[in-house]
Amino acid sequence: MTDSLYHPSRFCTAPMIDWTDRHCRYFFRLFSKEMQIYTEMVTCGAILHGDTDRFLGYSDEEQPLVLQLGGSNPADLGRCAKIAADRGYSEINLNLGCPSPRVQKGAFGACLMAEKQLVVDCVKAMQDASDVPVSIKCRLGIDNLDSDEFLLDFLSALDDIECHHWVIHARIALLQGLSPKENRTVPPLNYDRVYLAKETFPHARIILNGGLMGVDQSLNDLKNLDGVMLGRAAYQNTQVLLDVDQKVFDKETAIKTPFDVAEEYADYIKTLNPREQKVAIRHTLGLFNGLRGAKPWRRYLSEGLSNGEEPLALWDEGLRKIKHLNETTLIESDDPS
Repeated sequence: MTDSLYHPSRFCTAPMIDWTDRHCRYFFRLFSKEMQIYTEMVTCGAILHGDTDRFLGYSDEEQPLVLQLGGSNPADLGRCAKIAADRGYSEINLNLGCPSPRVQKGAFGACLMAEKQLVVDCVKAMQDASDVPVSIKCRLGIDNLDSDEFLLDFLSALDDIECHHWVIHARIALLQGLSPKENRTVPPLNYDRVYLAKETFPHARIILNGGLMGVDQSLNDLKNLDGVMLGRAAYQNTQVLLDVDQKVFDKETAIKTPFDVAEEYADYIKTLNPREQKVAIRHTLGLFNGLRGAKPWRRYLSEGLSNGEEPLALWDEGLRKIKHLNETTLIESDDPS
């Protein structure tokens, strides 16, 4: 069995290219102290031949933080795993699920599921390079490799080298004919195959990804699996993260409001330069979904940032407006007249 009922991977936010940068991750952490957060996928080439500080930099507040790597060269992956371990990442994850044409051209991501031995060699090189735990994120299969037997055989090879932490997106990937966006929605979900993997490998830590919309739905799957991972549902409506610590990790802490999070994030935004502030603010567009003024809030920030307005002043004014609107609504609802 897994080593801890409340391991951080019990609830995770997904690696999302162009979204889960260090500002987004800091924003996510304000909602939950316990959940596990993933970086966006970083390629070995970017780390070995690019600006390492840019791609691997993070704030201590983001921990527990997982670095997701993209690559297919065992030696390069081993070198990157060593660098990541030295930087203090809590886990290193190998991307075996991205179906984008650009990633396929680089011969990594989901297409690696057709090359089981190469995957084994890659993971083994990462394991040998450091003592930091190594995990994988994969699909149920790819193209015509779509069966229970295929997935179980693939996972068995990882089990043999003592890689027992698997994040499984509960869809296959169709590498030809579908866009990355379509690959997130068109192939049907098959949670039963993920459950079968857990039944077959009960000692493995298996995290479910795909189609999950919030904490309450996820609690049902936690009865069968070791954890869940939310991606776009968490990014586009971050309020779903507000009660993660209470409902998933059984912590007796007060549940924040979106306004509490906004005030805390404001302190962070003030530490950034204007260019970084602009990026950081864009991650908050879904913060007030469901509250009065949410749509004007999104429009006000989006238009202001696009028009080159000063980011911090824009943030302060936008927050003042939506707070006033909701305070007014509360007063009116409490008025007995």
